[in-house]
Amino acid sequence: MRTLKPLSLMLCLAGLSTPLAAADLMDIYRQAQEQDATFASARHARDAGIEALPQGRSLLLPTIGLSGAKTRTDTERGESDFNNTSRVWALSLSQPLFRWQNWAQYKQGESRAQQAEALFVSAQQDLIVRAAQAYFDVLLAQDNVELTRAQKTAIAEQLEQAKINFEVGTATITDTHDAQARYDLVTSQEIAAVNDLEVKRRALEVLIGRYPDALKPLAGKLPLDPPEPNDMDKWVDSADAQNPQLLAQRANYEVAKQQVEVNRAGHLPTLDLVANRSKNSNATFGTTSIGQTTTDSVGLQLNIPLFQGGYVSSKLREAAANYEKAKQDLEFAKRSVDLQARQSYLGVTSGIAQVKALEQSVVSNQSALESTQLGQEVGVRTSVDVLNARQQLYTAKRDLSQARYNFVMSRLKLKAAVGSLTEEDIALINQWLGEVQAPAPAANSTEPPKQNKG
Repeated sequence: MRTLKPLSLMLCLAGLSTPLAAADLMDIYRQAQEQDATFASARHARDAGIEALPQGRSLLLPTIGLSGAKTRTDTERGESDFNNTSRVWALSLSQPLFRWQNWAQYKQGESRAQQAEALFVSAQQDLIVRAAQAYFDVLLAQDNVELTRAQKTAIAEQLEQAKINFEVGTATITDTHDAQARYDLVTSQEIAAVNDLEVKRRALEVLIGRYPDALKPLAGKLPLDPPEPNDMDKWVDSADAQNPQLLAQRANYEVAKQQVEVNRAGHLPTLDLVANRSKNSNATFGTTSIGQTTTDSVGLQLNIPLFQGGYVSSKLREAAANYEKAKQDLEFAKRSVDLQARQSYLGVTSGIAQVKALEQSVVSNQSALESTQLGQEVGVRTSVDVLNARQQLYTAKRDLSQARYNFVMSRLKLKAAVGSLTEEDIALINQWLGEVQAPAPAANSTEPPKQNKG
């Protein structure tokens, strides 16, 4: 039998600990920028929305038109034929001098363009939050699978030990049954955790357009720094001033306000400057008459609306009602943004305390488990006590994993609430990520050990 040389053995061992090629949060965000349908829709909506500005501006500028016609007339009179060919060309210009609805629509165009830009900024920040949430959902699901499998392995060892102790008479069948029940439960939890991981990966696939590769995990201790400034009211004030959803709602309020002016202008006169030049040439064959005339005209055109069956008044009442609706929508949006900022701020501050508490809880539960195992060895603790202590340890680890991801997401959501979330925040989180190590082969079998029938 051949044996590995020392150098070959070292290379093999080094290969086992080589980090796997893995994507980080910035990679996932870049892929989402290119593939996410929701973000692509928002980008096209922005492109369409900003066209409202030049469309509104066009109503203030002159319109120029060119028209032409050629007409041939054939006339028979007795034995004589008369042919007449007429050519008419006309150039017209109209410049609005007073059209209040045009000015109001121009202001509407400005507000619509601002609304489109604000909604796109909101979509950009929402993409960051959704990408990070999907990323950490996968990591949390992976953590749950690993913790469940580790718990399953430990309980399996405890079950085997309970069987041996029962066979030698140092434990009762109750210990074996209890360990078997715990093993069956954790097996079902493993199946649920694996399924949940697949669902979370598929959710990320929807975002980036392909099944995700390995992801870099959060490594080591997080920098549990409080928000800066550490004052919730200041964050709320920033959200009121900068939140893109609130800015979009303010723009929508201005659109509704200008629509009232547009419809009120239906009662007002309009005044336009009009200028025309027309050229008319005629050619008549029969009497051989050829003539050409050119006509120029410049003037003011006044139009005074008198009555349209109540249509203008109805449209004005409709616009006024929509204006009041937009006002209430804006107030609701402001309150919602304030609540979002407060919740996110508290999520960061409470997350700091929760992570620290759970880190200590893991240490305490690890010590409790070791003490309980020692107590079982000397006969003052039972296997049920060990199983309970082990369960508490894994619960603390799971809760700590969840709290770490919640803390990171709360930081992102707080920045999003005040409209200051950027790619720099993703780059910062990337610094908190570690490398993925090749995992030890996991047992694929979920078959529980056979129960001791003694």
